[in-house]
Amino acid sequence: MSGAEPVDGLGDASRPGTGEVTATVIVNAPAARVFAAFLNWEGQSQWIPFTKVRVVEGDGGEGSLVEAITAIGPASLRDELRVVKVNPPFEVRVVHCGKVLRGPGSVRCTAMSGDRTQVVLHEWFHLPAGPAGKVAWPVLWPGSKLGFTGALKKFGRLVEQGRL
Repeated sequence: MSGAEPVDGLGDASRPGTGEVTATVIVNAPAARVFAAFLNWEGQSQWIPFTKVRVVEGDGGEGSLVEAITAIGPASLRDELRVVKVNPPFEVRVVHCGKVLRGPGSVRCTAMSGDRTQVVLHEWFHLPAGPAGKVAWPVLWPGSKLGFTGALKKFGRLVEQGRL
């Protein structure tokens, strides 16, 4: 996402924030299959730890609103994301538009030789707590990077096993 213009109705959430995370995995499956598995929003509950994902508005395609609730014990975090672009089998763009998690994200699937696919997940979060959030980000970033990478690796295994 370029960040130059906000996506209609999403205000500043559509602009990249300063908290940036990228995760990459190679999946031994064709790009069309990998892409379809990623767009199975409810199926993301199988590979994103402690998280239940569901489509709350729309059909999961462009314009849909997806909710992801991550709960660990009594603590929970609700992530709302609007699907702003679907370009099969290459790219999905979303905007996290909830109260806490805000900012654009994308998943890109690139076909490789041997029916393999490179998947790149990229998020640009707005950091909460103003200047304190920016100071804390270098400490929080490694955990975010590990979490995203671990989830994406699990996604890849599930696709390869035909479970997604």
